[in-house]
Amino acid sequence: MTDNTAQTPSGPVLAADGRPLKASLNRALRAQKIRALLLIAPLLIFILITFIAPIADMLFRSVENQIVRDTLPRTVVALDTWTNTDEAPGEDVYAALYYDIFEAAEFRNHSRVGSRLNYELTGVSSMFRRAGRGVGRFDTDIYTDQFTALDPAWAEYETWTGLMDDDAIRAALPETSDAFDTWIHITIDANDDVPAEEDIEDFVFTALYRDLSNTGYSGSNALLSTAADAVAGFESVSLRDQFADMDEDWLDPTVMETIKVYSPSYTPGYFLTAIDMQLTADGVSAQPEDRRIYVTLFERTLFMSMVIMGSCVLLGYPIAFLLANLPTRVSNLLLILVLLPFWTSLLVRTSAWKVLLQQQGVINDVLVWIGLVADDNRLQLINNQTGTIIAMTHILLPFMILPLYSVMQTIPPTYVRAAKSLGATNWTAFWRVYFPQSVPGIGAGCILVFILSIGYYITPELVGGRTGTFISNRIAYHISSSLNWGLAAALGSILLAVVLLLYWAYDKLVGIDNVKLG
Repeated sequence: MTDNTAQTPSGPVLAADGRPLKASLNRALRAQKIRALLLIAPLLIFILITFIAPIADMLFRSVENQIVRDTLPRTVVALDTWTNTDEAPGEDVYAALYYDIFEAAEFRNHSRVGSRLNYELTGVSSMFRRAGRGVGRFDTDIYTDQFTALDPAWAEYETWTGLMDDDAIRAALPETSDAFDTWIHITIDANDDVPAEEDIEDFVFTALYRDLSNTGYSGSNALLSTAADAVAGFESVSLRDQFADMDEDWLDPTVMETIKVYSPSYTPGYFLTAIDMQLTADGVSAQPEDRRIYVTLFERTLFMSMVIMGSCVLLGYPIAFLLANLPTRVSNLLLILVLLPFWTSLLVRTSAWKVLLQQQGVINDVLVWIGLVADDNRLQLINNQTGTIIAMTHILLPFMILPLYSVMQTIPPTYVRAAKSLGATNWTAFWRVYFPQSVPGIGAGCILVFILSIGYYITPELVGGRTGTFISNRIAYHISSSLNWGLAAALGSILLAVVLLLYWAYDKLVGIDNVKLG
């Protein structure tokens, strides 16, 4: 009997080119994804360079603190064993500070670390500047004179290179070998000189005296053995006293405590300062009451941004409604008036408000003229929160009107007419039919206005005075004036986190998908 059942071919299904169909499809999809990626690559690179990279740099700067450890490495190590913070540390710490500041002064880094520590303790910057000038005049030349008087060979460069080429001697004299290496580094890299042609610096002989005095020398080198026996009779100077003579604040334990606390390469100190806290040797504590300003500025920024956003909604909604329901020729003309502020400099518009709002300005003059305000009791509308709210509402109002107008244009007028034909009053038809359809425009306008206002700093700076400035004004101050970029980055990071948090809350409550621009 013949089997008429169709025979199915065995093995994978092949494409036209003879390859397995599945592999051929995967290859085609992979090529399609690569082409799509290449098309959007320029945009991705642009976003990475102009948006992601600056934010990443800001986040890094808000915790980066390597300048203290890199500039004062010996001092940081010496302070690790300092536990009694009620009194200044001992001679070893000041010897390490002496070497560090001498090296930093040669490379012009001492003022930078002073400026960094000055953010945490006022007055430290001037101390480091004076120290940079003064360490070269310390009385440590007394060691140079005594060693060279003991044996003139100590003044020869070849003597030192011979000693430092011996690993056993370097291990026996760690402070000296480090000081000699530092002197070589300074001579070549900072001064562009030849070490063999220069005199050995006094701080190298100081290190040699300290090594021989503290640990002695038990090796076979005759020159070092002689010096080790002789240093007991050397006249000595206290580096601790040398710093005190230069500036008595160097004996203030708070100064050394500040160096120790801010010695790690990464620190939460900037973020703590941004929320009116501080990092101390005992842990985290509140800032002194007269320095607690940032939490107040954050609260003020959020409150005033909300008020500005609300005032823009109240003023912008009727204008957008009018534009959307007038004849096209009239609405286009009025829309030009709405856009007109964009053609005027922001600085000019803000300066104009200073003229209008001042006590002898146009608005007060009009109020006095019509009798609403007494001439001796003019309103204070400038250099306060009122002035900031008025000026920023005017500046940001178009950003509320345009999204509202674009959304309102898409609302069919027949809906309202249908509601009225069914017996609804004008108010009911507006509130129950028209307004819900305009909510996406309100959401878009509120997001635009709020995010723009929370980061504004030009207008608050000009009309805000003491009580009307935003946190952005303080960020700008630290970037351009105090040069405390770490604190500015921390404040900016917190501001970014607050905006993202509010954006997330808005998405949960309203839904970002309901936001439309028309």
